[in-house]
Order: sequence, then C-alpha cells, then structure tokens
Amino acid sequence: MFIAALLSMAWPSARADQPLWEAGLGIGVLRLPDYRGSDQSRTWVLPVPYIAYRGDILKADREGARAVLLDTERVDFDVSVAATAPTRSEDNTARQGMPDLAATFEIGPNLNATLARGSGWKLQLRAPVRAALTIESHPQMVGWLASPNLNLDTKINGWNASLLGGPVFGSRTFNGYYFDVAPEFTTSTRPAYRAPGGFGGWRLLASTSRRLGSWWMGAFATADTVRGAVYDNSPLVRKHGTLAVGFAVSYVFAASAQQVPDEN
Repeated sequence: MFIAALLSMAWPSARADQPLWEAGLGIGVLRLPDYRGSDQSRTWVLPVPYIAYRGDILKADREGARAVLLDTERVDFDVSVAATAPTRSEDNTARQGMPDLAATFEIGPNLNATLARGSGWKLQLRAPVRAALTIESHPQMVGWLASPNLNLDTKINGWNASLLGGPVFGSRTFNGYYFDVAPEFTTSTRPAYRAPGGFGGWRLLASTSRRLGSWWMGAFATADTVRGAVYDNSPLVRKHGTLAVGFAVSYVFAASAQQVPDEN
C-alpha cells in the first residue's frame, strides 16, 4: 500500500486539454514501516516513473493505473493495482529467525461512487478489493484485502490535494502472512500465533502534488493503526500506530501530439 501511495501521487492531474500520453522519470524518497504494526522503519530511494495515458478504457492518471469498465456521472468501476515493499526478517527484531516478507503486487476490482462534487473538488466512496501476490521467483497468492474508504480530491492554491480514510480488512491467509508465528519459529518472547481474518485497523492517507512546466513534484503521508484489529494480540505487533511519508520529483520528457479533453 505504501508503494501504491507513491505511485498514485506520481500521476498527473487533469487539466483543460492534455496529451493522450506523457512520460517522465524522477526520484522518490520514502520512509516506511517494515509492516503495519511494526516498530521499525526503513528509508527507500526509488526511481519514480511519471506515466499518463488518457484513453477511453485504459487510464493512468491521478487516480492510479486502471482499466475503466464502467463510467457514469455518479458511478465507475475499474481494475486497480497496488504494491508493498519487502522486509528482511534479519533486520527486524520482532521477526528474527522467521522467513522474509516478500514484496507484494495487488490487483482487483474497484467500485467508486461520487457522493458530491463542486468546482474544484469531489468526494467519493471507494470500495477496492484486491488479491495479493508475492513478487519473487515463485510467486504465491497470500490472500485478499479490502479497504473501503472516503476520498476527497481538491485543489488548493495550485496544488492538487487528496485525503483518504477508511478501515482495512484482510482474509485469514493475508493477515496470517504478516502476523502468524508458526510453532517452529517460537521463542521465549514470541509464542505461536495464528491470525484470524477480518478487521485490520484504520488507514488515513494525505497526498499533494503540483506540475510546474515539465517538472512534477509530490508528497504523501500515511497514518495506520492496528489497534482493535483481529490480530492485535500477535507477538509481531509491536506498535499500534505507524507513519509512512514520502516525496518525489519527476521530469516529463515526452508527450503525445494528440490532445484529449479534461473529463473532470
């Protein structure tokens, strides 16, 4: 989810007339917890692609990369994607001696309902449900997650701003991937544990971005809490609240000569 936050803020926002596609490249710096509920964080420096495609079905814009399957004035249905960073267990005190957490790729349907809109702002109810697969030589499906949320998009003094918040739910296998402790990995301070499926806490994401000529810049902050989650008593939960932050700068070096109108 944290990598998804950086990628989503990297998409350009809509303007009056824009190229059908644009391409650029930049750099981003992120500070991410090892996992939700971890008391340790890492700093990542990553390349940030700036890709826009404004087709009728395939789109890559401020709302992320997706295939729009239904688009009406109030409701749209698309396929969304997200990703998470890996964690090396040898670098995490709570997971010492346990298998590493692989990076994951998430994909699934997403239903968006526009609740209200005005000049320069839009409030939506979003309901993404995604399958999570590990990114490794032999990928494995690690379960399903759902994160219904309210999303407010607006513009403030030339800056695009978004605020998103809602609960997180995971299947038994998804929650278990992060919070199970198998008997062979127990210690005197880490008892065996099997995480159930269900409520996984809350998430609040704020992001902002701006385009200045051929340059794009953006930043985000994500606050997560697992307090009250079904796996709250896992020995791997060391901290209820975690914070992820990141910023990026990209240079747009190519664009289509074909223009398309602003749909917003």
